[in-house]
Amino acid sequence: KYYANSLQSTDYGTTYEKLNDKVGLKTVLSYLYVSPTNKRKIMLLSDPEVESSILISNDEGATYQKYRLSFYIQSLLFHPKQEDWILAYSIDQKLYSSMDFGRRWQIMHERITPNRFYWSVTGLDKEPDLVHMEARRTDGRAHYITCRIQECSETTRNGPFLHYIDVSSLVVQDEYIFIQVTDGGRANYYVSYKREPFMQIKLPKYSLPKDMHIISTDENQVFAAVQEWNQNDTYNLYISDTRGVYFTLALENVKSNRGLEGNVIIDLYEVAGIKGIFLANKKVEDQIKTFITYNKGRDWRLLQAPDSDLRGDPIHCLLPFCSLHLHLQISENPYTSGSISSKETVPGLLVATGNVGPELSYTEVGMFVSSDAGNSWRQIFEEEYSVWFLDWGGALVAMKHTSMPIRHVWVSFDEGRTWNKYGFTSAPLFVDGSLVEPGIETQIMTIFGHLSLRSEWQLIKVDYKSIFSRRCTKDDFQTWHLHNQGEPCVMGERKIYKKRKAGACCSLTRDYSRTVVSEPCICAEWDFECDYGYERHSNNQCIPAFWFNPSSQLKECSLGQSYLNSTGYRRIVSNNCTDGLQEKYAARSEQCPGKAPRGLHILTSTGKLVAEQGYNTTFIIRMEEGDLQRTNIQLDFGDGTAVSYANFSPIEDGIRHIYKSTGIFQVTAYAENNLGSDLAALFLHVVCPVERVDLRVPFVAIRNKEVNLTAVVWPSQSGTLTYFWWFGNSTKPFITLDSSISYTFTSEGMNTITVQVSAGSILIQDTKDIAVHEYFQSQLLSFSPNLDYHNPDIPEWREDIGRVIKRALVQPGVEGSQLISAILPFSLDYPTNKLLPKCYHLDILNYFFQTVEILFNALNQNLVQFELKPGVEVIVYVTQLTLAPLVDSGAGHSSSAMLMLLSVVFVGLAVFLIYKFKRKIPWINIYAQVQHDKEQEMIGSVSQSENAPKISLSEFTDPEELMDKELDTRVIGTQQDCCSLK
Repeated sequence: KYYANSLQSTDYGTTYEKLNDKVGLKTVLSYLYVSPTNKRKIMLLSDPEVESSILISNDEGATYQKYRLSFYIQSLLFHPKQEDWILAYSIDQKLYSSMDFGRRWQIMHERITPNRFYWSVTGLDKEPDLVHMEARRTDGRAHYITCRIQECSETTRNGPFLHYIDVSSLVVQDEYIFIQVTDGGRANYYVSYKREPFMQIKLPKYSLPKDMHIISTDENQVFAAVQEWNQNDTYNLYISDTRGVYFTLALENVKSNRGLEGNVIIDLYEVAGIKGIFLANKKVEDQIKTFITYNKGRDWRLLQAPDSDLRGDPIHCLLPFCSLHLHLQISENPYTSGSISSKETVPGLLVATGNVGPELSYTEVGMFVSSDAGNSWRQIFEEEYSVWFLDWGGALVAMKHTSMPIRHVWVSFDEGRTWNKYGFTSAPLFVDGSLVEPGIETQIMTIFGHLSLRSEWQLIKVDYKSIFSRRCTKDDFQTWHLHNQGEPCVMGERKIYKKRKAGACCSLTRDYSRTVVSEPCICAEWDFECDYGYERHSNNQCIPAFWFNPSSQLKECSLGQSYLNSTGYRRIVSNNCTDGLQEKYAARSEQCPGKAPRGLHILTSTGKLVAEQGYNTTFIIRMEEGDLQRTNIQLDFGDGTAVSYANFSPIEDGIRHIYKSTGIFQVTAYAENNLGSDLAALFLHVVCPVERVDLRVPFVAIRNKEVNLTAVVWPSQSGTLTYFWWFGNSTKPFITLDSSISYTFTSEGMNTITVQVSAGSILIQDTKDIAVHEYFQSQLLSFSPNLDYHNPDIPEWREDIGRVIKRALVQPGVEGSQLISAILPFSLDYPTNKLLPKCYHLDILNYFFQTVEILFNALNQNLVQFELKPGVEVIVYVTQLTLAPLVDSGAGHSSSAMLMLLSVVFVGLAVFLIYKFKRKIPWINIYAQVQHDKEQEMIGSVSQSENAPKISLSEFTDPEELMDKELDTRVIGTQQDCCSLK
């Protein structure tokens, strides 16, 4: 039923009748209420500025009876079970109750905080007519009281919490009651679970909250958003144990904003119909990004962007630099659909406003839909639309958000894959909003707006029943398997849902119910979360937080009794997995003092038998039985050091030790008391984790000639490593335990080499390119000192400088396309960590000698220079001609630079000319004599001595003479250490 001013419709907006004919011509109405338990009972409130009265109908609005009131109603609260029980809050903050649907009222309390009164919860409160209230004294202080609606006097009121509470802090929700008490300027929070005595909520010791909001209390667990002392526009999301006392961090820096009435709104959305799935907008380095969890906050990941845009073009978007981000606000306006929506009747279907990019945008937005509970997404509109679910979610209706008049809506029967345009008005309408029948089976909408800015309201009924051609049959349904990135177990269950097939234009019956097939999964690691006082580290282990003492959480027990000792994990509340890791992570029963040591265990705090050299390793000592307070513990770390404790209690938080060398150490624990002793041991592998790998390769290699490739790993004492060598597009690597490998390139061109270094669970890699040619020459160049002064020694800078130098070398007769540059970075001398100087490289393949002479003449005349930045000119000088490519040797480097000039166009001709040259060039002859003995050093690092041959351009033979002479020796190449050249 829809009401417009003083009009009433009982046929979904087809016809209207004047409501004033039933309630009085002079009656001005302000609000309408429908009983949540009996839709035939309607209550209308008069405008308090005119009169104070209510109008009651028991026949769905056919007739009304008017009742005068002695107070002015601000809001009403209906009982969730009893259709005639109502609470009324007056403008002057008094609370009234009625047990006959508003015909008679009696006052309950004269000073009640706005919106802080609650009906009893069935099954928890003993009396169904009990009311929870936050009442205030004359001095302004508040306290929590309860009373029954017919027996609410000073003598019959109860105070479940004896102390004063903060104003506007009482929350009664499901099994929980929350209050806040500020003491000494610090807020403390208390909770009552199932009406038990209040207990103080335990947050991490240093969270220091200044504001808390209860987000959800579903399934015996509390989601709370806490704004901590250092936060302004974000909140941290915490999740509790079943009792709501102990909270652990689920997600940091969740975005928040203010609603229309100044209320705080947290950007967290719970997906309807599937437990455990939440979406949250998190602030990451001043960017807002959308994350999703499938296990109730235990793990979060970014949303995957669609594969293609609305036009079908591929979207090349890689996480985490580009993903899908959504607006998660539920609309406070009842006439719009909100930014995101999902329905329990169509599990897995989500429609939301958002954008693809590095962060959430509020300007460039579109509409997106997911049919598989957020695993994948499709774009449906490029602008913002309001989208409603019709007929149990089997159809979607979309209306564009615009300030311009419209006449069409869009309807989809296949979950947003295709859309059909339907006209709903003959004349364009400025749409102010729409009303949808409050029922999930609705097929009717009422759109209201103006034909012009000055015209009266227009009400348009849109009936979609004609679009649904028939009733659905069993052939119109399909099954859908819930999953998380392909993992079928979500919250410990495999679930199969029944959904209407996409595109089936059939209507569902009122008795439709989705069929869910569910079976428990074997418990896996993601079914458990860290218990209170434990933090999950990058190795996915829950270890005690530095502020937490696990022994303080153990119950006192007498001699001979036992207690439960937490392993740091707890199964996620409402998770239904069975067996598997359940026993491993369950709290263990341990004996109280009074027995000889038995079941002594020694383990690391991470649970792994690997430790890092130079870092604290924490050992945990456990005993299944024993008199803990009277037990002596000796711990031998296996490296020549040991510690002893007179009793067990000081080491319950762990014993720390730093290993100064790598290796395998036997760690032994010995426990002894006057009743006996026990011994335990473990073997700990101490390693020095790899931090960086540098692949050392020549920048130019000779075809069909073996070259040496070396991977230098820091630190060098990392222990046993495995090396995976990948060449070009090969799908199979060479695997070695040695850091060097020899390889022969059989074809010319650029080749890519990748080495991956594996050390335990760590895998790092480095990639380099190498140019392969028949012959080449090298030329060492120097630069004015100001180049090194401006060198930050990062790859991007070296690449840019290489391109600038190449452009500067392009002279008349010299082709820039023939130049390749390679600039070496700083080398880090481990373990001294001293920075060694830099090298710059540029290689040459055999140019025509006239071309090389042009370039060298320009260098000798200081004609080659470039501007590094405004006012900084760098001059390039010629230094010395050599034969072989230079490689990063890892030794010290000078501040000179080597440039390699490559010519692949004239390689064949140059070889021929050299081969016909009979008079030997001195430096070629010398190299040919030593090449056989030093073949393996050709690619390795060889220092250049002062006796190394040097030539100038004048020593080259004229090109015409080369045509008539024969070259006796083929040039293979030589190597030198660029850092030994001065």
